[in-house]
Amino acid sequence: MSISITPAANQRMRQFLAQSPAAAGVRFGVKRTGCSGFAYVVDLAETADADDQTFQIDGVPVIVDTKSLPMVDGTVIDFQRQGLNASFVFHNPNATGECGCGESFTVS
Repeated sequence: MSISITPAANQRMRQFLAQSPAAAGVRFGVKRTGCSGFAYVVDLAETADADDQTFQIDGVPVIVDTKSLPMVDGTVIDFQRQGLNASFVFHNPNATGECGCGESFTVS
């Protein structure tokens, strides 16, 4: 299993965790939605569930549910600012297509 985060994503995740010290980590996964089928989920996790895997990535606890693992293996998570907008950006080698707006993706 391989997920990596850029220094910018690491800094942003640490900021979120510092604001919620009781959080178990950052939850990363996918959900069914959008025009292409799946969308990424990044949120604080209050707890880790029984079917979750926890990875320490550059000092950040990242929690991934087992259903998402095959779809996010190899993903690089970045955080980018463009003008007034700021968001996590995902470079996923498993994605075989994305919708035009970039909000959802497809895996084969």
